[in-house]
Amino acid sequence: MKKRLFAQNAAILTGTSLLLKVIGIFFRIWLSNRIGAEGMGLHQLVFSIYVLGSTLATTGLSTAVTRLVTEAEATGNYADVKRIMRRAALLTIVLSMASTALFFAAAPLIGSHWIGDTRAIPALRILTIGFPFMGLSATFRGYFFARRRAELPSFAQIFEQVVRIAVTVLLFTATPPTLSSFCAAVMLADVISEAFSCGLSAVLFLQERNRKSTERTAFRPPMRVTKRLLQIAAPITAGRYLNTILRTIENIQVPKSLAAFSGSRELGLAAFGNLKGMAMPLIFFPASFLTAFSTLLIPEMSEALALGQRLRVRRVADTTIRITLSAAWLCAGAFWLLAYPLGEWLYGSKEVGFYIQTLAPLVPLMYLEHVVDGILKGLNQQTRSLTYSLIDSALRILLIVTLVPHFGMRGFLYIMVISNLLTCLLNTSRLCRVAHLQADLGKWVLRPLGCAAVAVAVGRFMLTLPAVRALPILAATTIGGASFLLVYAATLRCSHILSPADFLIKARRRAV
Repeated sequence: MKKRLFAQNAAILTGTSLLLKVIGIFFRIWLSNRIGAEGMGLHQLVFSIYVLGSTLATTGLSTAVTRLVTEAEATGNYADVKRIMRRAALLTIVLSMASTALFFAAAPLIGSHWIGDTRAIPALRILTIGFPFMGLSATFRGYFFARRRAELPSFAQIFEQVVRIAVTVLLFTATPPTLSSFCAAVMLADVISEAFSCGLSAVLFLQERNRKSTERTAFRPPMRVTKRLLQIAAPITAGRYLNTILRTIENIQVPKSLAAFSGSRELGLAAFGNLKGMAMPLIFFPASFLTAFSTLLIPEMSEALALGQRLRVRRVADTTIRITLSAAWLCAGAFWLLAYPLGEWLYGSKEVGFYIQTLAPLVPLMYLEHVVDGILKGLNQQTRSLTYSLIDSALRILLIVTLVPHFGMRGFLYIMVISNLLTCLLNTSRLCRVAHLQADLGKWVLRPLGCAAVAVAVGRFMLTLPAVRALPILAATTIGGASFLLVYAATLRCSHILSPADFLIKARRRAV
């Protein structure tokens, strides 16, 4: 039953994430055609402030709710669940309202002196209104994931995206054709969609809570809810907030450093928009399955830890890493092979294709770091994970200030290589120590890398055939991609890295 439930939730989250990313990619293409590369760069800067403010609003309470509700239900202490949700909601409202007041008042200062572009000020003021809605939605999601009801937050997210796009298109028809008004319209659409999503999540939560309230409660000492919530959420929040501040400084500093290299702010902002607003979302598009795994592993690992199932922790960690890297090498090979056709077909830009191909070898590091971070949070290692992230962010800013003004975008790409290698190694080595896991370089790296190399060679050969080169770009890309995918699947199967049973996470109730 638990196997089927995990697989079902993984399928739901994967399908939802894929759908949202497909919609998001085409929405970004539409948006980039309306506001251009410079507009995408300005939007990305505003969005980095949005992420900074929402970090305080959402805090680490979502993860804390998932872990505490999971532990309470695993030990039969159902009475604590309502108390957990009441305290979490109250803390979320207080923190999100504080974030709203702070960033609304600081919007002119941030726009004028931090971002260095007064066109961002209206959008900065608008985005603060959405923080309370975003915080409450995150708290509800934490509860749904603990209850293994992935379909509920998935439905709310799809609804949110539909509302966001519809409102954006509607606002663009009535908006003056300036970058300032366009960015403000996008942020207003985000706020409206967050409000609708929060309302829907609240309704779904009340329905689920009423259904759950009929279960019998075990007689156990009550949990000190506020203290436990803060013990988990405080280090996550503090570390994530510091990390987000550093990431925001990085996002603001990169266009400035690129402008110093090129001698033009417009060119620097456009290059930043091509990389962060177009290439990077495409790079992370296939990670939907891995995102689902990372999210679902937090309650699974928390339950195993609470029940003392050490062997289960080790097995799940090893299986997850093998699945992650097998999928990541597939994506890395596909991006390297099809980078330029994808850049031209989706964005009409060879520069975006160059960024995609350059970043392709980093895909395994990016994906693995994301999934390992989820496992570490489930194993109560969130403080260590965030410490590594802070070290990485500080190093990136130092290198950006030092290298990018002299080497331009090439210097920033070098920095990304160093950064992703560092954080991936630190997080993975920590997981191996905590889970007592022995690294298997053959199954984790060498075999899937060999499969990807063979598949890339075959796909490249297909793309060089005169008959294929004469086809339209979409048809040629499809043939090359299909050849690559078939060869990779065949060689991966022959390598015995994975089996069908690896995709079902077995939850055993007895301690190992």
